[in-house]
Amino acid sequence: MADCDSIHDNVKDYYGSVIQKNTDLQTNACNVAGSVKPPLSVRNAIASVHDEVVSTFYGCGLTIPSHVEGLRVLDLGSGTGMDCFAISKLVGENGSVVGVDMTDNQLAVAIKYVGYHTKEFGYSKKNVEFVKGYIEKLGEAGLQDNQFDLIVSNCVVNLSPDKKAVLKEAYRVLKPGGEMYFSDVYTNKVVPEHLQKDKMLWGECIAGAMTWQDLVSFAGEVGFATPRLVSSTTMEAGCEAVATPLKEAGIRFVSATYRLFKLTAGAPANRLEVNYLGNVTDYPDELPFDALAKFKKGCPVNVSGEVVQIVRQSRYSSAFTIKDAEECPVDPFKFLTTAQASSGGCCGPPKQAVSGGLLSPSTATSH
Repeated sequence: MADCDSIHDNVKDYYGSVIQKNTDLQTNACNVAGSVKPPLSVRNAIASVHDEVVSTFYGCGLTIPSHVEGLRVLDLGSGTGMDCFAISKLVGENGSVVGVDMTDNQLAVAIKYVGYHTKEFGYSKKNVEFVKGYIEKLGEAGLQDNQFDLIVSNCVVNLSPDKKAVLKEAYRVLKPGGEMYFSDVYTNKVVPEHLQKDKMLWGECIAGAMTWQDLVSFAGEVGFATPRLVSSTTMEAGCEAVATPLKEAGIRFVSATYRLFKLTAGAPANRLEVNYLGNVTDYPDELPFDALAKFKKGCPVNVSGEVVQIVRQSRYSSAFTIKDAEECPVDPFKFLTTAQASSGGCCGPPKQAVSGGLLSPSTATSH
């Protein structure tokens, strides 16, 4: 654990002493805006967070999914608490949020403003707390098995020296049907060893970034269902001294948001038909599921067994009806309108089929 301890100490020092506010960052890796515009309720929640907390926020995307009312939420690497406070407003007084971070200076700022936000949101009691701990060792921070409905994390997993341990712990503390919804930095290939040893680049979320293929591998190994890409944004490495060698090595970076579900065994072998009811806050007409698929209200869609599991076991179970899939005849004239056409189901015109087996080739919706 010597190397792991060294990385932890470096990151704590970087965010505890070197970086005092987000304008002190040397690259834009930890300040990349998400590619998906948040709904009004999320924008309002973020706008209600205290200015000092916002000024010390280091994130690379949006880590607040839909349908969070009443949930118990964990934020891995919560920093000074911006995501925690915004989510605490969205979950309501009956929900709760726990933030875990290893940096004393950032925890002090977060704890300082718990009372402020409790009053700001009109709650009779606080619904957010912060604890010190390592995201690879949540048990040492007192977090039990099957404790949370949702886990979020914003540009923090890349700072960990043991990404698989982070995902394993996240899986452990999630309830069955729970979700890890997180944004992070990814590379298309492994960062060269000499750059991995650069302390500044670790702190700037570059040296420790994993490949997206590693995420897929680690998630499957610890038990999560197939990672679902929500959004992806191109990211520049920063100063020329860093960007040049990375460019010469053919290394590119993205900020990407994924959702991982903890499902129990027994996915149906056959595809079934799901129908969105339009009852998720902010999404009365169409519910985004991932980067490729949306569910339109009242438009039945054939989906894979794994997606049926997600709908049945997750917090979205009350937002859909499920029944045996019906085959829809394909209009030959519509089929010819595109090289990779599908019928769009019985609800609409041809659309490109979603890759990865999410939706039926004859009933896919995408964007």
